[in-house]
Amino acid sequence: MRLEARSTKLMLCLAAVYLIWGSSFLFTKIAVMRLPATLFSGIRFVAAGSILALLARFWRGAKWPANLSEWRHVLVVAFFMVFVSNGLNAWAIHYLPSSVAALLNSTAAFWIAGLGVFGRRGHPLTGRASLGLVIGFAGTVLILMPKSQSEGYSLYAQIGALLGCLGWSLGTLYYRGLDTKISSMMFTGLQMLLGGIMLLGVAVVRNDFAHWSPDESSMVALFYLTFFSSCLAYTAYGWLTVNTTPSIIGTYSYVNPAIAAFVGWQFLHEQLSSLQFLGMFIIIVGVILSTLPGSSFADPKALEEPRSQ
Repeated sequence: MRLEARSTKLMLCLAAVYLIWGSSFLFTKIAVMRLPATLFSGIRFVAAGSILALLARFWRGAKWPANLSEWRHVLVVAFFMVFVSNGLNAWAIHYLPSSVAALLNSTAAFWIAGLGVFGRRGHPLTGRASLGLVIGFAGTVLILMPKSQSEGYSLYAQIGALLGCLGWSLGTLYYRGLDTKISSMMFTGLQMLLGGIMLLGVAVVRNDFAHWSPDESSMVALFYLTFFSSCLAYTAYGWLTVNTTPSIIGTYSYVNPAIAAFVGWQFLHEQLSSLQFLGMFIIIVGVILSTLPGSSFADPKALEEPRSQ
């Protein structure tokens, strides 16, 4: 694929991850207020993973993992990126405002960019990318500053969201360093399927099925999160993981909180101050600095070793 076409695809994938995952915190909040978080997440990922894996196999002609080593790689990524990360975040968001949960998820950018300098596919941070990350962090701090937004929240829920971010970052970097012949779409589908099965196992132990009482809004949320957040945005993120630098991948965790805070304010009446709106603006500035031509985004070395979709 030509560099110009690859750059266009990169921008479209980033836009999908920004907009869809930014709004996903709202839909997750709606769902977990009515449905058991573990059971809801398990159903979501088993359904989405099955759809993606079958599409990869029969539409794209992708092959199943060829040996136990490749299945082990899928299992490791499924554990960190689905079972740990999404499992903990779905549980935490039941006790936290969707905007606060999204803001806590912004810490993933630091783990991904900082730990992303190591390994076979490690990329050093450029000066512009570093500046963008610092500015993005400053914007996140501004959003978190209002005391009324952080008082009274469960400490365990906040710790759970932060541990979920760490799990997501470890899974991202592990996947990025893999030398595998599994296509990105197939890998993404299988990791969601296996991670969803893990979550359903926990739901069975917790007897969550006895508390399954869906209504119209929770089923709409489940549909959106299954087909848009999991199938579409996850596929875009999987492509980004192996086709751009960790600092660019990490920018989603700055934009998503801004979008989540806005939609939480608009639809769930979660209050935002003028300082938090200023923080959103600063976050966008940080992302622009990280993705302008001339940064690591436009560096051909950042697009080397592409993996098939």
